[in-house]
Amino acid sequence: MESLFDSINVRDLLSAQDLSDQNSPLSAPDLRLLIDRVESHSLQIRSQVQSYLASHHEDFASLFSLCNDAVSQTLKVSDDLAGVLRLVSEHPADVEVREVVEEMKAKREELKVKRELLGLVGTIVSLNRRLESVKEALKSGKFQFAAQGLKELKVALRIGEEDDREPLVYGLLRTEWSQCFEEIQEVLVKFMEKAVRFDGDLNQIEVKYHLEVQNLSGIPLQIVLEAMEVVGILEYGLAKVADLMIKYVMTPFINRGQPLSFIEKSNQDSAVLEIVSSPDSKLEYLDGELLYSGIVLFIKFIYGSICFQKSSWIRCFGRLTWPRISELIISNFLSKVVPTDASKLPDFQKIVKCTSDFETSLKELMFISSSDDKDNRLSNFAENVEVHFAFKKKTEILAKARNLLLECDFSIPQEYTRDSSNWKNDGTSIVSSSHVVDLLFLSERCLVSKAAKQLMKLVHQTLQLERQLNGINQVAVLMHNDCLYLSQEILGFAFEYRADFPSSIKEHAVFADLAPRFQLLAEDILQRQVQLVIYNLKEAIDSADGFQNTHQMQQFESAKFSIDQVVFILEKVHIIWEPLLLPSTYRKSMWTVLESVFSRMARDILLLDDIAAEETLQLQRLIHLMLESLSSLFESLATGDPNLHELSVDSREDLIPSLRKIRKLSELLDMPLKSITASWENEELLCCGFTVTEVEDFIKAIFADSPLRKDCLRRIQNTSF
Repeated sequence: MESLFDSINVRDLLSAQDLSDQNSPLSAPDLRLLIDRVESHSLQIRSQVQSYLASHHEDFASLFSLCNDAVSQTLKVSDDLAGVLRLVSEHPADVEVREVVEEMKAKREELKVKRELLGLVGTIVSLNRRLESVKEALKSGKFQFAAQGLKELKVALRIGEEDDREPLVYGLLRTEWSQCFEEIQEVLVKFMEKAVRFDGDLNQIEVKYHLEVQNLSGIPLQIVLEAMEVVGILEYGLAKVADLMIKYVMTPFINRGQPLSFIEKSNQDSAVLEIVSSPDSKLEYLDGELLYSGIVLFIKFIYGSICFQKSSWIRCFGRLTWPRISELIISNFLSKVVPTDASKLPDFQKIVKCTSDFETSLKELMFISSSDDKDNRLSNFAENVEVHFAFKKKTEILAKARNLLLECDFSIPQEYTRDSSNWKNDGTSIVSSSHVVDLLFLSERCLVSKAAKQLMKLVHQTLQLERQLNGINQVAVLMHNDCLYLSQEILGFAFEYRADFPSSIKEHAVFADLAPRFQLLAEDILQRQVQLVIYNLKEAIDSADGFQNTHQMQQFESAKFSIDQVVFILEKVHIIWEPLLLPSTYRKSMWTVLESVFSRMARDILLLDDIAAEETLQLQRLIHLMLESLSSLFESLATGDPNLHELSVDSREDLIPSLRKIRKLSELLDMPLKSITASWENEELLCCGFTVTEVEDFIKAIFADSPLRKDCLRRIQNTSF
């Protein structure tokens, strides 16, 4: 078939070969010959075409049939499209479509609600089944399962998080839960009452490991405790046990004048703690070792027999009993062994150590907290022995003075009357007696009453307390408070009792004259304490050697130790002063002390004549370390006064001017020269307490000589305010 479409070469049909030659045109014979040959060739082509079509008749028939089908389908599509267009034009479909979509949406929402309701119903059924299983577990003694179920149901029912919009059935389920909770609580508490019993005849505590209540028997004590912990009533369940132990064990053991001891016996079914008298009846709780060791033995019994060595259980038991146990120890032992003589105060340190070791043992048993300082009740009491000594001594002195005044006897002994054989002609007795005293500023002796002698002895003992004023302690602060109190009371005497005095005494009453003397005495005691603190702080700062060469490790450590000493002294003063002094007096005194510290430290640093680059960073670090360590002290200065409750940094610096200066000095140590100069020119450094000489010397110590330094120093010198 491809040969039919080959091009016809006319030159092959003519005799003349060169058709482009104009000198040899085609002749008539040539043209006829050409026509004949073209017709012959055309017939040949037609014959070949017919032959090809005949041989491929089926292919062409299939092709024509396919084309006919395509045309038919096109016509059908055209008719359908015309029908759709006609339908759309006659009846708009968007309204119907929208209605269908909205209906589908409504059905979908309805289906969603029904699914949610179905889910809610399923949840309610599940919760109800779980409640029923809890009830069955309670009846059969499966307390662990019941407790765990109640715990999970508490979360599922959101106990304590009720919402008015919730279905009513949730309220009914919560009621069911509460009934189950009360039932398991009642049953478990009954088991605990059966578990721990005190036998007064045998003087012993018995702990049973397998319990029986009503129709439930063989329930292990540990299972009961675990169930109480899961439900959240462990503390409630142990409360009666704790009361039992305090009443029948701890109170007799601590109140007993002579030591008792414990004997522990145990087997698979029970454990017994027997309270017996000490074999040596002459022993007493002198230094606390016997008392503390006995209590530790008792707590170990509780730890092993009742708490089964579980830390959370013994900690719960400790929270229930330790406040009462510690109060018993303080009132019946520690307060009674506080010395009444100042010379015996050092001997009390053995009791302080025993007390500290005792609390350490309790912390190891996890009976008391190792992080909560409130549990260190005994150590705190023992370490403040000076306060208790002063209070005890003051009470004793006042009691003695009162008794002397009330029981004063001015009768003259028989041996000193004229009828006595001991009486001499010169009117004096030859008998030496305690009633006869030497007059210090006269060369004679006279007879005085017993009350006068005892009162003078008491005064001598009281005046010896003066030695306590030479140290930083609570005694001096209490004496200050006592003098302040007496001055206030004496001022009131004149108004309260002067009207009752006879007219002859009113003129000589000196209450108003005595009050200022006690006020001055109080001020003198306080100022001595303040100056003593300042002196100790000065010695601590002196050990820093002027904060020189702090870029060297040894010098830096020395300076850091000095700062630590300063912080330690200030914290000690804070601990002693804040609880005892009036809030206003405490703040004023502490501001004075802090002012001396910060001003001295700033002065020493500003006196340095050569400060290396690394040295500036170390000095800045020391200042930051000190200020951060005193944060709690700064907070204490803001308490007790509503005007200072939220004490800002600026307000704090107004009350302690050198604090502003030391903070600014810390900034200057890391500030460029131009910035320092600008701070002086805008009066910022002047407001912080710096002088022009201090600023100039500081710049010379840090920055090397240069045209810039000369220019900055010139600007500082020429600045006038």
